[in-house]
Formats: sequence, structure tokens, C-alpha cells
Amino acid sequence: MIQVQLNWHINPLRGDKFAEAWLPAAEAVLDYGAVEWSFVRSLEGRLDFIQTAIFPTKADFERYWYSETIAQVRVELAGTYQVPMVPTYWEVVGAGEAKELSPNPAP
Repeated sequence: MIQVQLNWHINPLRGDKFAEAWLPAAEAVLDYGAVEWSFVRSLEGRLDFIQTAIFPTKADFERYWYSETIAQVRVELAGTYQVPMVPTYWEVVGAGEAKELSPNPAP
């Protein structure tokens, strides 16, 4: 499994437009074989976003990224984000999640 990370740097006054328009495209990774995804926005400045997804292979991500649908959304949003967009790829060596919050967190 690989994790793909996209760091989106948004042009001033365009953060809300980008967030609203890109969210469905970020979620669409599931249609291309991703098993997990996230799309997060910086609380400070509100112009930086990080998109991550976990795919079985890099080729699965490339099917998503270069698909006609996702390419079209990127074209429609041209001018809202800074280019170039260069994905980074990470080998997943460990991961986890809490199924429920511990009632007594460790100090």
C-alpha cells in the first residue's frame, strides 16, 4: 500500500470556492481503488489544504489523477490553486485508529 499526498496552496480569497469544488473530487479516489482518504484545511490562513489517499499501487493513483473527470475539475479550478502540483508517495509502514475514545486517557 502507498499513501499519496497532495499539498494544495490556494490563491488568496479562493479557499472556500476550492474547498467546495474539490471535495467531491477528493472523495472520488474511492472510485479508483483507494481504501482511505482525507482532505484537510489549515486552521491558520485557511489557504493550505492537504489531500491524502491510500492506494494499493501508484498506478491506481495515476488512474485517478489522470482520469478525464479529475483532469476536468483541475481545469475548472485553474487560477484557484498554485502550480505545479506534484504528488508525493509514501510507503505505509504502520497505521491505526481508535475505535472509540478511551474514557481515561494516559497522562
